[in-house]
Amino acid sequence: MSPESHDVTRLLVQWSRGDQSALERLTPLVYRELHKLASHYLSRERRDHTLQPTALVHEAYIRLIEADQPDWDSRGHFYAIAARLMRQVLVDYARKHGAAKRAGGVKVAIEEATVVAPDRLAVLLSLDEALTALYAIDPRKSRIIELRYFAGMRADETAKAMNLSVATARRELRMAEAWLHRAISGKGTAREA
Repeated sequence: MSPESHDVTRLLVQWSRGDQSALERLTPLVYRELHKLASHYLSRERRDHTLQPTALVHEAYIRLIEADQPDWDSRGHFYAIAARLMRQVLVDYARKHGAAKRAGGVKVAIEEATVVAPDRLAVLLSLDEALTALYAIDPRKSRIIELRYFAGMRADETAKAMNLSVATARRELRMAEAWLHRAISGKGTAREA
């Protein structure tokens, strides 16, 4: 574990125990990585999109510090929650901008569903519903999807963040992708992921 990773984990634990000064020391350590996550979310977006990475980071960070603090167990846990919050910000943005129409029967790859272009907003909403359903069945697979597709982590980074072997992370990713594909394409979902 790098010294910075150790510092982030230590500060997260202190913050979860109520130490607000830990949050002040944590912010500069994680801001660049959060901005990288936000840039990844918006990287395939149209150039004139009104939501910029900095605004996405700020909105997600506000939600993060206003939420009940979980017992952070690692830096990876923090980034997984940050990725989920960014996804929620984008879904809220989609809803706010009139994309409430369903993408009924649209078949799409997960990679395409993470793009927030106007013609994909309804698909993002469908993906959000499917990820929420997957989380209820298998939270670990849902987190793996969030880290890979929303946070843009490589397979080895995802495995490390989830404290899994790379082979296990890849296997669970494939299973989660198949489950989400069935859910998004309208072919039904299995009770187990």
